[in-house]
Amino acid sequence: MKPQSEDAIRVTGQTDSAYLKIAEGVVDCVRTGCPEVVRCKTEEGIIEPMSFHMTNKIVSVVLLGSLSAVVVLSSACKSGYPVSARNTAGAEAREPRQVKIARVAEITMERTVTVTGTLAAYDQATVSAKVPGRLASISVDLGSVVRQGQMMAQLEQQDYQLRLQQAEAALAQARARVGLPPEGKDDRIDPEKTGTVRQAQALLDDAKVKFDRAQALVQRGVLPRAQLEGAEAEYKVALSRYQDAMEEIRNRQALVVQRRSELEIARQQLTDSTIYAPFAGVVQEKRASVGEYLAAGTAVVSVVRMDPLRLRAEVPERESRNVHTGQQVRVTLEGDPTVYNGKIARISPSITAQNRVLIVEAEVRNNGKLRPGSFARAEIVSDSNSAALAVPVNAIVTFAGIDKVILVQDGKAVEKPVTVGRRTDEWAEILSGLKVGDTVVVNPGNLQSGQPVTVTE
Repeated sequence: MKPQSEDAIRVTGQTDSAYLKIAEGVVDCVRTGCPEVVRCKTEEGIIEPMSFHMTNKIVSVVLLGSLSAVVVLSSACKSGYPVSARNTAGAEAREPRQVKIARVAEITMERTVTVTGTLAAYDQATVSAKVPGRLASISVDLGSVVRQGQMMAQLEQQDYQLRLQQAEAALAQARARVGLPPEGKDDRIDPEKTGTVRQAQALLDDAKVKFDRAQALVQRGVLPRAQLEGAEAEYKVALSRYQDAMEEIRNRQALVVQRRSELEIARQQLTDSTIYAPFAGVVQEKRASVGEYLAAGTAVVSVVRMDPLRLRAEVPERESRNVHTGQQVRVTLEGDPTVYNGKIARISPSITAQNRVLIVEAEVRNNGKLRPGSFARAEIVSDSNSAALAVPVNAIVTFAGIDKVILVQDGKAVEKPVTVGRRTDEWAEILSGLKVGDTVVVNPGNLQSGQPVTVTE
């Protein structure tokens, strides 16, 4: 408020005097102990203190409202804290203020690395049709909770059922050709015991006997050599037929194995016509509708695993040496007061060259409230038993971005700038400015440096 009167009032001080350009309603002013603070009397009463600015012995006093003043203190005053309205004319006349103190102590505090990151699903799968066919039914939709192995969709199965029956008949036929019963799972067989091989074996034995007999008779001169040659030819033919019979049985055995494989394929295709959940999770997207013809590999639904979640975070290079697998992680989200616990599970082997950070992944248990894609803040506990000098949090005073504490020395309050490190709900770490055993004022409020104090328990 600009002074509305140019009249001047002489201000009496301890060593000198000055003149005031008074604001409306000011009657008389007296300087206090602080060089730029005066007590002024108005028509309505006394205002204390008031700030003024002196230039060539002329001082401007500005009133805000009826009984308030703008406080502009310079470095000549001892404190940046507001002056109490009950102060007397000088600091020497101020009454001692009762304060409570606490001692600087060495305590155990957690050392943490604060990072930001993104929550991601632990697993994410796009479930597709393994075989072609028309979609007959789908039992899930967006947000559906599924368990591992639960049926989610099914193709029309008639074609695959017919193929299965066809494969079963082909297998039964192949088994019968090697002398096995049509039904059964044991396809092992001894070729020597099959009818085809036994018949060839009998012919071979007969031809061998005739050949041996002819050979003996020729040696005695009873049988002409021409008959011996005929018996030898018959023996070779019988031997060849026996070998052919063995090969035929082996081919039939192989055919049985082939038909068995075709049967298993037909069964698998029938099974694959039903689509199951690969793991427990939640359906993120439904990508097909009933009646659509799906080719092999066509996506049907997308499923994400919700518990646990992955926290993918970036650790600054300067803190990377303090982060290891297995360390505890506390995760918080915007708008959610809950603190979620996890552990560092994976660490990148290298630091990214672009932004000089180390990528880490933590596994965080999900109580159902966390969602993949959320932005998260996390504290990685790098050392749970770190010693630190600390004072109560309510002993720290922050003014103009500077952290201070109030000490008690010789019965007076003394300001002391400090460097504050880690903070908890009860303690603040002091990196510099104090030592063990120093006493600090708790809840100092507007206590000024130099003000007399008395300590109370």
